[in-house]
Amino acid sequence: MSGTQDGTQERLRRWRLVLGGDGADGTGCELRGQDAAMDGALSALYGGRRPGGADDGGARTAGLGASAPNVARWLGDIRTYFPTSVVQVMQRDAIERLGLSALLLEPEMLEAVEADVHLVGTLLSLNKVMPETTKETARAVVRKVVEQLEKRLSSRTRATLTGALDRSARISRPRHRDIDWDRTIRANLKNYLPEYRTVVPERLIGYGRAAQSVKKDVVLCIDQSGSMAASVVYASVFGAVLASMRAIATRLVVFDTAVVDLTDQLDDPVDVLFGTQLGGGTDINRALAYCQSQITRPADTVVVLISDLYEGGIRDEMLKRVAAMKASGVQFVALLALSDEGAPAYDREHAAALAALGAPAFACTPDLFPEVMAAAIEKRPLPIPDMAG
Repeated sequence: MSGTQDGTQERLRRWRLVLGGDGADGTGCELRGQDAAMDGALSALYGGRRPGGADDGGARTAGLGASAPNVARWLGDIRTYFPTSVVQVMQRDAIERLGLSALLLEPEMLEAVEADVHLVGTLLSLNKVMPETTKETARAVVRKVVEQLEKRLSSRTRATLTGALDRSARISRPRHRDIDWDRTIRANLKNYLPEYRTVVPERLIGYGRAAQSVKKDVVLCIDQSGSMAASVVYASVFGAVLASMRAIATRLVVFDTAVVDLTDQLDDPVDVLFGTQLGGGTDINRALAYCQSQITRPADTVVVLISDLYEGGIRDEMLKRVAAMKASGVQFVALLALSDEGAPAYDREHAAALAALGAPAFACTPDLFPEVMAAAIEKRPLPIPDMAG
């Protein structure tokens, strides 16, 4: 019987934490100790009590206010009581619900927050109004996140793309160790000799040895409108990884209504990120026009457009440019998002128009991106994930 009572009490405790303790929550459960402290941290953001703990009569308003000491104390509390993944969600909600962006311009606040991709996006959007006293702290926060992402993504990206580059450079008279046996056998099945139960190959297909010369040109064309913040962060990290591979010549272009080429900063993705300016309008056509002007080897070029496709420029011209690039031999990839988020908001009419040109637009997680790039390099179908809705 006591086990049943304990289970019931635990359920009431959890519901009490979720519902926030207003008079109508119906649990009748009183919280003490750490539970009360957790409830206070939640109520400051989501509940109806003010920071001092006084009830406001049931109106559900946020209670952190605009006080830096209060917010810094609250940030410390939630890091004490909740796991990192929950802390990051609560930080994001605090910035969005309570308009705390201005407080991130203070160095002591930046030192208190839990750094993640979304926080980096917020900092980048504040970059132009950030005081000099805060910029070094902000760069340290951004660098921490970038280094974590590079550690997670770089080795697999290099391995996957190195293999793709080798396979895409097949030669017709390979040395024995360079023979692609699977493709060689399939290409010579007509020469099967039943009496010997073997294939006599007339033509050997091999992998090209990866030389030091550039094999592929990659152009990353990134929409820096505010909704694309996480994609900008991931794309900048991938741009730096690709730029470190000598067999790939990488160009990184960001755009809103203007176009900025950040290729010369690719050795440091933090410099790339602080060279962006999140927010503003969108002119995809102008950005693609610039990218098109930089292509010298279309048959060996992959253009990756990362955008939600809400075009503020000339739609028909944009589509004509994509069609012209594809007709010249360019492998064109359209990513609606490059992030770990769910299905993105995007212009479905433009996505359908690109698909009609043979350039399907889809969202891509960072873990899938190396496979997408490998497929584009080898000129095979892209591994398009299912997109709900």
